[in-house]
Amino acid sequence: MLRAAHLPPGASPALVALKLSLIPTLNLTSPSIIRKFSSFSSLHAFLPKTFLPSSPYPLSLGLKRFPPMVAQPCPRASFSSGGNTGSGREILVQHLLVKEDDLKLLLELQQRISGGVDLSDLAVEYSICPSKEEGGMLGWVRKGQMVPEFEEAAFKAPLNKVVRCKTKFGWHLLQVISEREESLLQDIQPVELHAKMQDPNFFEEVQLIDVREPEEVAQASLPGFQVLPLQQFGNWGPEITTKFDPEKDTYLMCHHGMRSLQVAKWLQTQGFKRVFNVSGGIHAYATKADPSIPTY
Repeated sequence: MLRAAHLPPGASPALVALKLSLIPTLNLTSPSIIRKFSSFSSLHAFLPKTFLPSSPYPLSLGLKRFPPMVAQPCPRASFSSGGNTGSGREILVQHLLVKEDDLKLLLELQQRISGGVDLSDLAVEYSICPSKEEGGMLGWVRKGQMVPEFEEAAFKAPLNKVVRCKTKFGWHLLQVISEREESLLQDIQPVELHAKMQDPNFFEEVQLIDVREPEEVAQASLPGFQVLPLQQFGNWGPEITTKFDPEKDTYLMCHHGMRSLQVAKWLQTQGFKRVFNVSGGIHAYATKADPSIPTY
């Protein structure tokens, strides 16, 4: 059973190292957003210091979107030493962690899972990883984001097979419950975007999002971009996959390309397949591609 609880503020070193760069962040500084998302625990303990905001209202928010699980039977887990390796894909992983000297407990948990008990329920009760609050859910991961031993086991594991592995943090039981093609995130240069925008069909084939604030958009804007102010993330974030199509190419823009990059990374966690960030933002677009656009 997947759980909607969120990670606690006191993260252990194990999860920090295990999910090296797994949680993309949106540094949202508006007090109204903080109040709206007051149910989310702070994720500062999970993030490198370079990702932490310096504003008076620090908040690093990591959101994950899980595939629909309603009305689907929980897969009966079985055990395997591995399967086919794979690259260019992302996997949805849940796990539990016990201490290195708790091998007896680990074997007991394996037996209970073989008997039909869900791994996530056991994670809540027995795991020493802070992800226990989410039923052991680590979210979507790609290669290079986990410690090597865990990554090797996870990417070799067939779907729904519970795999045992050992890392420096202890013994893990992990289960890959879904997989998908790895999403694309890359910069697009302003000159290239300008050339694409000369084709009227371009606007029908893609989604264009401007994450600047309304007062910024009033000073300079590009046609076709829908404005989703980052400071209003609390309003549009929860509905992003209903208002936009994750299968379509999606272009993000802000003033200098940094805020849009944050949102672009977050969109990847929401299942968007092809995301493009306008390098240098609208400022670079005005100076390099179209001087008729005002700068500010």
